[in-house]
Amino acid sequence: MYNLIILKYFHWTYIAGMFINKAFFYVEMAKRVQSPSSINTYKQCPRKYFFIYNAKLETSENVHTIRGGVVHDVLEKFFDMPTEDLDRENFINRFTKYIRGLFDKKWDDAQKRLKSIDLSDEEISHYYQDSLVMLANWLNQFFNKLKIVLDDKKKTVEEAFKEIKPKFREKEFRSDMYSVRGFIDYIEYENGKVKVMDYKTSKADEMKPEYRLQLAIYALLFNEKYGRHPDKVGLWLLKHGERTIDVNDELVALAKEELELIHVNTESDNIEDYPKNVTPLCKWKTGQCEFYEICFEKENIPKNHKEKLIKLDLLEKLD
Repeated sequence: MYNLIILKYFHWTYIAGMFINKAFFYVEMAKRVQSPSSINTYKQCPRKYFFIYNAKLETSENVHTIRGGVVHDVLEKFFDMPTEDLDRENFINRFTKYIRGLFDKKWDDAQKRLKSIDLSDEEISHYYQDSLVMLANWLNQFFNKLKIVLDDKKKTVEEAFKEIKPKFREKEFRSDMYSVRGFIDYIEYENGKVKVMDYKTSKADEMKPEYRLQLAIYALLFNEKYGRHPDKVGLWLLKHGERTIDVNDELVALAKEELELIHVNTESDNIEDYPKNVTPLCKWKTGQCEFYEICFEKENIPKNHKEKLIKLDLLEKLD
């Protein structure tokens, strides 16, 4: 949906041997602010995009979003740990206890949400243990990096911790020029090089196209704010390790192209302009898209969705 805004534009015109400033007004439609998530939702299925961002139908949580949020929060808060009394003999034990304590607290806080999605105790236990494995993998890599600084630079644990600590964590970037925003998990500065990273709890050890696009948008946002490309962007795949790619003009151009396309493709508020994309992601062995009934089983549309569709005069327009 677009909002009407008025912009004043100044134009210099060369008349009779001198430059004259001519001010005039024009009307522009403000674009909806997109995100890597919204763009990838549209690319997966335009109809799903419409239901979420145009119709604003309620969406439900799942174990992956809840678990992902817990793990992300733990890794962000980890770097707030006091380190004044750490030394070379106790730092491994102390860091390990700290991150485990953080995780257990966050996991306990998420119990009500986990129970609300009808997970069994066995399933909750599985995701708890699986998350611990991810954090242990990350912590081992953290220790390796910390030990390099300790051994090569003869620093204290506190000094080494400060050196490898990300410069920014969970930082929001927003571009008015491209009408896009994103939350970057962390940004590292090391030896004059900048690395922009995102944590992932997914199983796959691959740079999927949707991940590449997300990182391209992050590179664009960083460039607009700081006037330079980050040197690398990447993923911290918590089951596998860091995976990075170099940032170049081609990667940033990908972001610009996709942003231009999404703004063009989402100008309309007409559901017919957002076709269904029927794929295995509509329904699979263990689940289905939360809008599956709306698209394929209209007699079973959940009450909350049906009421909203009726209110928006959309129920009769469903194909």
